[in-house]
Amino acid sequence: MSVDLLLKDLKAYVDGRIIECCIAIDNGRIFKIGKEPIMPRAASYTSLRGLLVLPGMIDVHVHLRDEGKAYKEDFYSGTAAAATGGITTVLDMPNNNPVTMSVETLKNRISVAAGKILTNVGFYSEFPKTLDEIEAVIREGCVAFKLFLGDQVGGLDINDDEAVAEAFRRIGGKVPVSVHAEDNETLEKSIKKLKEMNRNDIEAFLIAHSEEAEIKAVQRVIKISKLTGVHVHFCHISSSEALELIAEAKRAGLPVTCEATPHHMFLSVEALLQMGSIALTLPPLRGKSHMDAVWLGVLSGLVDVVASDHAPHTVEEKRAGSVWNVKAGIPGLETTLPLLLTQVNKGFMAIADVVRLMAENPARIFRLKDRGHVRKGYRADLVAVDLSKECRVDASGFNSKAKYSPFDGWEIKGKPMKTFVNGYLVMDEGEIVGNPGCGEIIRGTTL
Repeated sequence: MSVDLLLKDLKAYVDGRIIECCIAIDNGRIFKIGKEPIMPRAASYTSLRGLLVLPGMIDVHVHLRDEGKAYKEDFYSGTAAAATGGITTVLDMPNNNPVTMSVETLKNRISVAAGKILTNVGFYSEFPKTLDEIEAVIREGCVAFKLFLGDQVGGLDINDDEAVAEAFRRIGGKVPVSVHAEDNETLEKSIKKLKEMNRNDIEAFLIAHSEEAEIKAVQRVIKISKLTGVHVHFCHISSSEALELIAEAKRAGLPVTCEATPHHMFLSVEALLQMGSIALTLPPLRGKSHMDAVWLGVLSGLVDVVASDHAPHTVEEKRAGSVWNVKAGIPGLETTLPLLLTQVNKGFMAIADVVRLMAENPARIFRLKDRGHVRKGYRADLVAVDLSKECRVDASGFNSKAKYSPFDGWEIKGKPMKTFVNGYLVMDEGEIVGNPGCGEIIRGTTL
């Protein structure tokens, strides 16, 4: 028989080992992995000239914008950025315009995305106004629900413990709940006081968005998870105390996972004070001891996932006069994997860590079937990286509409060179070669 494509002259990370092999791809899936003499004939052959093939990265925390926020990012530019960064699957957050929080808004968002995306995209939903609609939203295909505890976004009263617990019960074991853990009441009280004092500087922002706000929210959600048994995934954890609470919950056997972002791993509050609002994000960058705790969590396995929290805004929105008007968020789709590969080259991480944090665990936690591994029968979502490639981060050349980064100018070593989505070459040496719509819409898989 003949397959669609044979990738040859490569090394691949397969089941915990790096091996020299070829990869045969047919009908969007990995057909065979082995030495060239035993591989099937192919309609097309591609030599990867010694590059290392990894499972396509999965970014579980991405704001693709579009719809009413397309001036910041749209489905094409966002997934082009993902493909450039070696990411083959992204999970899209729901704080859009309109907010994704019902069957109708989810359906419409999927429809808008379908003809534009270059990578696979799954969709979060906020909680609907009517809890009876939760089951229908799950059936429509959301991969998870998102609970923003710092601000009222969806239809659920975020300050009502009973309402949150009931919403969790309606979900049961069907999909996870991802949580932005900042306590709303703590934030509002602090921000009100600071505004009354005419404080509108970055230091005031840090006072308001304190470690205490994160800790209180984590404590609260862990209690609700314990009551309901719902799998809770904590987004962008930034403080040592919050990490310890999550460690305790895991030791108690609760269904709790968490993620870290590159900006909380590589940047401290000193960088924020030096760079200003361009590096403002939520939760904010913390002191070095917290940054070190995040790294320890990443390397020890306490942190399950590294995700970009790609949050693009216009430069004007990032440079507002008052800190309370600055749009918080950092673009990260094009820098996350290169930053981790640089750490591999420095000996601080292993390739196995990168694959675990950005492919295997994301696929497992969010139930992304047949993804996250280079394995026979799995989707041919692959990234070929050059571990020896050295360059500088150049935000002006991003495919994202957000042409800025706190990592702009950083030296990196290790770069994605080719990205395959379902067996289709989408990015080749920094150039997008795929057609809009070649990505697949991913729908949630319930147990």
